[in-house]
Amino acid sequence: MARLLRCLRRTVICSSSSPSISYRNPRICVQSNQKPSFLTSRKCLSSGSYVSEMRRSAFEGNILRLIRSEIQSELDHSPPLQPEDRFGPFTVDERPGEQWISLRRKFGDKEDIKIEATMFDGSVPSSKSASSDPDDVQLHITFIVNIFKGDGETFEIMCSAWPDTIQISRFFVRKSSKNSPNAYTGPEFQEMEDELQDSLYRFLEERCISDDLAEFLHRYMKNKDKAEYIRWMETVKSYVEQK
Repeated sequence: MARLLRCLRRTVICSSSSPSISYRNPRICVQSNQKPSFLTSRKCLSSGSYVSEMRRSAFEGNILRLIRSEIQSELDHSPPLQPEDRFGPFTVDERPGEQWISLRRKFGDKEDIKIEATMFDGSVPSSKSASSDPDDVQLHITFIVNIFKGDGETFEIMCSAWPDTIQISRFFVRKSSKNSPNAYTGPEFQEMEDELQDSLYRFLEERCISDDLAEFLHRYMKNKDKAEYIRWMETVKSYVEQK
């Protein structure tokens, strides 16, 4: 394709060397004692348009080649698995094409529990290794637990999921109606008494929100990250292929 483009450029330059046609100045496509020829001008424009189209086709062809190669490499190396649709008593909504998932369950007769978890949204250096490898990190996932009891108040607990443990960062009590922007939301979780902090962790564990959930989310999001990347590449490929 590159050789063809060079040949086309030489053809246009040779045509411009004619005494009756100037490629750089389309106003003098004929000898000065003649009126401009509409037909000859159209030929000049047609040649330029053809080269432009060939350049665009080559550019798009190169993009498609790279995208197809990247997709195939991902599929050959470690293709994404079918996403799990359950975690213990929770049903999992994959939310394809989005950067988060949701899990739901009922607990007892009154509680409806919903968890919304992001894809990986941060990292810290791994404390288990002294390696200087920048890839040796612990990935972070944010998830929010909402526990509803009918039309009453809602517990909202913001948590972190590390590779093998969960960590509570904030704890709110929200009313069914929208809270006032000046409403008191309680102390920082780390400022609470240790016994109260421990009791809240036990409260979550009774509802199957524990370190096992952290391990599940990391396994799930690694698979989702790959699936979403391939889905995005397929979307780009389809767009470029459209004529």
